[in-house]
Amino acid sequence: MSATSTVRVVEWRKLPVSLTELCINTTLRCGQSFRWRKSGDDEWSCALHGRILSLRQDSTHLHYRAHFPHNVGAPPTPPSSASLSTAESPRNQDDTDALVHHYLNLRPNLTELYEQWSLADQNFKKRAPKFTGIRILKQDPWEALVGFICSSNNNIARISQMVDKLCIHYGPLIGYVGSQPYHDFPSASALTHPGVEAHLRQLGFGYRAKYLYQTAIMVADERDTGWLDSLRNPDSLSIDCKMALDQDELSGGRDGYRKAHEQLLELQGVGPKVADCVCLMGLGWGEAVPVDTHVWQIAQRDYKFGKGKHRSLTKATYDAVGDHFRGLWGKEAGWAHSVLFTADLRAFSERAKMKAEEVKVKVEENGETEVKVLATADVFTEGQVKREYEDDDHKVLETQKIVVKQRVKRRRKV
Repeated sequence: MSATSTVRVVEWRKLPVSLTELCINTTLRCGQSFRWRKSGDDEWSCALHGRILSLRQDSTHLHYRAHFPHNVGAPPTPPSSASLSTAESPRNQDDTDALVHHYLNLRPNLTELYEQWSLADQNFKKRAPKFTGIRILKQDPWEALVGFICSSNNNIARISQMVDKLCIHYGPLIGYVGSQPYHDFPSASALTHPGVEAHLRQLGFGYRAKYLYQTAIMVADERDTGWLDSLRNPDSLSIDCKMALDQDELSGGRDGYRKAHEQLLELQGVGPKVADCVCLMGLGWGEAVPVDTHVWQIAQRDYKFGKGKHRSLTKATYDAVGDHFRGLWGKEAGWAHSVLFTADLRAFSERAKMKAEEVKVKVEENGETEVKVLATADVFTEGQVKREYEDDDHKVLETQKIVVKQRVKRRRKV
């Protein structure tokens, strides 16, 4: 079935965004969202807010377009939230530009943030230059909650498969890109019907089926309407808020974050790490620092944890790691931590092995031949690396950095 027979396709548009401010090939693959899929050469697509959003990028611009269904017969992503990413659009109004800015969190100046974090932390300064352009997405909190419940004892590939099955079986069909169907994310109420838990077990969710079913009931039936949204950080859309935390906020973060974290822990299948993932990537609490085995290894290797009273990852140690990073990086500690988390994934391991390359140009002038070493922008090439926790090889994009060298060889003609 062709895309044009099922959806209304809007032409490609573009925004001036450099790869240092946003790199979608990293941001969409680093374990934040689990629904983006390749829909063409260097093109990513996902059903969001009642449309199929497609993204691609070059060195200077982000390109995007939307595929709208001709007949919208189901609520958009997902109806549990009232934010921009979930409010229903008028039939003839295309708010994709606002959605792209909001969802990709494009308002903060990422170069400035990296500079601040680098000044505060030599380890970040060392590792971050090869992982620029990583942004924390502004996802719907219900989608983030479900995705990270599925993340328990799991890997990115299997989480993505589970979330895809949820959308196929319980989410509204938005349309097709080529022959590929795209379903929006299911609402909490869609997962409360009798038989959902058993069906999810048949689909391979295991013990997570019970957690998802029970949590859906709690969110849809046992909490007030808009409860998840009430846990959002009210300052998350502000561009003028200060980066530093007050001294009394370094331990445990701000009151609103602690309240959100505490209430999320009441849900089935939600422990401290899952609650922090939802706080950071769904509710806008930038100081939330999810500490999983990766982050714990980073804390031991680079920040001298793993000794004395913090020898193992107890609750006290979990809190101490978060407080340490909040003290280093401030209010967006979770964002900075996500850069280091990504740098530690095997999926991006080849970037850590980048070698400098030279571009030499011969120039003749006044009887002399100069061999100049020039610099270029980053170049993306395909390669084969092992994706985190997976058995199969997958194609990924490696960054080969071509470094500026100030060297000129002169050779006089004879």
